Amino acid sequence: MLTRIDLREQDLTPRELRDVVPRADLDVAGALAAVEPIIEDVRRRGADALRALAARFDGVTPEHLRVPLDAIDEALDSLTEEVRAALEEAIRRVRHFHEATVPPPVSVELAPGARVSQRWIPVGRVGLYVPGGLAVYPSSVVMNVVAAQAAGVPSISVASPPQKDHGGLPHPTILAACALLGVDEVYAVGGAQAVAMLALGVDGLCDPVDVITGPGNVYVAAAKRAVHGLVGIDSEAGPTEIAVIADAHADPRYVAADLLSQAEHDPMAGSVLITDSVELADAVDRELGLAASATKHRERVLTALGGRQSATILTSGIHQSIAVADAYGAEHLEIQTRDAHAVADRIRNAGAIFIGPYSPVPLGDYLAGSNHVLPTGGTARFASGLNVASFLKAVSYIDYGAYALGAVGDKVIALSHAEDLPAHGEAISARFKD
Repeated sequence: MLTRIDLREQDLTPRELRDVVPRADLDVAGALAAVEPIIEDVRRRGADALRALAARFDGVTPEHLRVPLDAIDEALDSLTEEVRAALEEAIRRVRHFHEATVPPPVSVELAPGARVSQRWIPVGRVGLYVPGGLAVYPSSVVMNVVAAQAAGVPSISVASPPQKDHGGLPHPTILAACALLGVDEVYAVGGAQAVAMLALGVDGLCDPVDVITGPGNVYVAAAKRAVHGLVGIDSEAGPTEIAVIADAHADPRYVAADLLSQAEHDPMAGSVLITDSVELADAVDRELGLAASATKHRERVLTALGGRQSATILTSGIHQSIAVADAYGAEHLEIQTRDAHAVADRIRNAGAIFIGPYSPVPLGDYLAGSNHVLPTGGTARFASGLNVASFLKAVSYIDYGAYALGAVGDKVIALSHAEDLPAHGEAISARFKD
């Protein structure tokens, strides 16, 4: 079922591997031409533009751009006990992990009277985007909000597209998740216009934010690129992707189920099997054929699995499998091999690594405790997933006394002259003149 790329007889460099691994086409630069007029429209016309754009892209004109509090409360009241319990457990686990990862302050005495410290300070206000296209993502509410709350952000807003079937409000499950997290500033605004509203602010509706996070389609990614610099962003997230390193010890049913689980997200989702076992590859294809024909979103899944972004990559052994995985830099990387922990320790590039047969990606999507907002498109080579540091700034504190400054003053002066910036040195010498 999956296209095969046979690398068993090839000895490729990391750069050459990056050229042959499957990848979805995501033309963020091309989408910029479409989103720039939207951003300018929001800048000029504010709320009027947001309503017009909702009618154009979402098929509904929201009566309330900011969701009324009673609608948020009603959404929570209508939530089933089963889903509420699942969300509450997800919140508990994600919060426990994220609070434990807040970096501590550091203070170092470099010499007597010479102290340099670092504190992590949360940004003042964030805008969190929750998509609402082919699926409903209350889990994205949890991941974004909990990370911001754990970081200590005092002002949190959430934007999600208005739904025609829900009276122009975001999906009620998204509103219910906001209620469980204590977030009452929620906007029925989607797409690039939501990013524009959060970055620029809209008079009488929404104050501008300092950081925007959250996944979305190519137009959301392009809008985030357009406003980056005015505000901070987490990443330009593309279609979801999974890679599975598997060997002959893997259960093909598990591998197939996990590859299919991500293909369910989007026709452009990437599902990649990396294996040195042709027998396993054949078995996974058989299992995928059976499972795909029976799944609810069959057409979407078959499009994703048959696309250029999905493939089985045959390797000569575990060493080459690891090299391929590092070249691919998967958003989600599963290790289903013998000695899976040892293999995981050798991986350099991945958004998140799922170790062994009982750590499937959907666990991380919902309530493993980790964050599911992860780098895509190979950006795991240099980027991290969403975490508390996404909402924190590292600020240095320099505290030198007269003796400590005098002990290094001549060196500062020497360096200032070496850089032809004599006034820098004079700022030191001025403190020691009679």
